[in-house]
Amino acid sequence: MTKNLSLFAAHKFCVAPMLDWSDRHCRYFHRILTRHAVLYTEMVTTGALLNGDIERHLGFTRQEQPVALQLGGSSAKELATCSKMAQDYAYNEVNLNVGCPSDRVQNGRFGACLMADPELVAECVAAMQNAVTIPVTVKSRIGIDDQDSYQQLAHFINTIATSGCHTFIIHARKAWLSGLSPKQNREVPPLRYDVVQQIKQDFPDLEIIINGGITTLEQAAGFLTSVDGVMIGREAYHNPYLLAEVDAMIYQQPARLQSRHEVVSAMLPYIQQQLAAGVRLHSITRHMLGLFHGIKGARAWRRHLSESGPRAGVDENVVLEALELVQV
Repeated sequence: MTKNLSLFAAHKFCVAPMLDWSDRHCRYFHRILTRHAVLYTEMVTTGALLNGDIERHLGFTRQEQPVALQLGGSSAKELATCSKMAQDYAYNEVNLNVGCPSDRVQNGRFGACLMADPELVAECVAAMQNAVTIPVTVKSRIGIDDQDSYQQLAHFINTIATSGCHTFIIHARKAWLSGLSPKQNREVPPLRYDVVQQIKQDFPDLEIIINGGITTLEQAAGFLTSVDGVMIGREAYHNPYLLAEVDAMIYQQPARLQSRHEVVSAMLPYIQQQLAAGVRLHSITRHMLGLFHGIKGARAWRRHLSESGPRAGVDENVVLEALELVQV
């Protein structure tokens, strides 16, 4: 169990892996807001790493740490190889996706459908653990389709834990593998926080992180009395400034920045650096659209970045122009 202890405290608050959203620019932006939260990449498949551009999928700036790579796959050998790549790139953790319900991942036999085969997941996790010294974690649902009893979930957790995994991120909804879209699977199945909390009670030596439908830091802090950590997804993306209070409220550490304007100023050197490397401004600013959520002028901020950011040849002045439209 000692292998995973280094991130136990950090896991008190995590920002979820979000497909097409939590790329390196998004993570850098989120790290400006919080020093301590664990950030996750969007899911990367083993096939993409073994057959594609490794640097494009794995490259990140050290300022993003602590950051975890989420992998999708079902071949123990391939997952072990890709875990070693993650460690070589200095990721702090590698996470196995056993929760995504999309058709694409089902066709590749990974994601949530793996919950039906806990022995295979245990085999994959064991191979990953043997390949690296960084923590290997698992993100799952509470069940799939009609395989949603507490006993089945407890069997799944226990089986994987015997392979050496001690950290489980559990989305408190089950997944329907047919009939619901990925978006519907985040909204339609009822949230069962009590199930995740019961897992923590029954497996007190495991680190259990709760995920699903959590939208405020007050709600997150409340869960920390019954589980070890909380993961927030889309709320952190659409209303990112809530991350500015994570260090103080969750970790009892000084907040990194005091104002949204300071966040913009802190982002400017990174934006300039990335523009010089050939990155388009919109690739960065699309993640900043929600920074002024709830503030007068937020709509004008979003509109200016959305309309001007994608234009060829624009620079950081677009951000400064947008900032002038916000009344604080």
